[in-house]
Amino acid sequence: MESLAEFSVDEAVAVLARTPATLDAWLRGMPESWVRGNEGGDSWNAFDIVGHLVFAERNDWMPRVRVILEYGEARAFEPFDRFAQLKEKQDRSLEQLLEDFGRLRGENLAALQALGLGTRDLERRGRHPALGVVTLSELLATWTVHDLTHVHQLSRVMAYQYKDAVGPWRAYLGVLKCTGHSGS
Repeated sequence: MESLAEFSVDEAVAVLARTPATLDAWLRGMPESWVRGNEGGDSWNAFDIVGHLVFAERNDWMPRVRVILEYGEARAFEPFDRFAQLKEKQDRSLEQLLEDFGRLRGENLAALQALGLGTRDLERRGRHPALGVVTLSELLATWTVHDLTHVHQLSRVMAYQYKDAVGPWRAYLGVLKCTGHSGS
């Protein structure tokens, strides 16, 4: 039986703090074919994924933390538009999005750390507009896994660009068989 880690703010921050540098190292200076290539149809590309992460930094994680701490269950979170980045003007470069993401993440993590959250704070409850009652620890764990989900999605989208080029090795490349979170 596997042992799952219990939620820890410090361990979550260790992941969250690394995501901007990971994406920057992976994507900065990449050819447009890698940045704009998707999996067909309305699926997301690397540019869309980073845009989504920027939008979430501005409008999702810390605003929801503050709602829980200030209002608890009395006030539901504002609904989050998971596709907002697709509606915004696309006049920014990927490099600008990466810089925004790094800056916003740094600001958000500094604000989170400044709260000095204790065990009792992590048990505080809020109200998600679709999911109902959630705890602060669940929100923070979701922020962490959300990052990992999109890092995984990014690897899958990029691998897809060579799905035919790999020839018969395709049978051994699990990333080309994954269908989870296509486009969101």
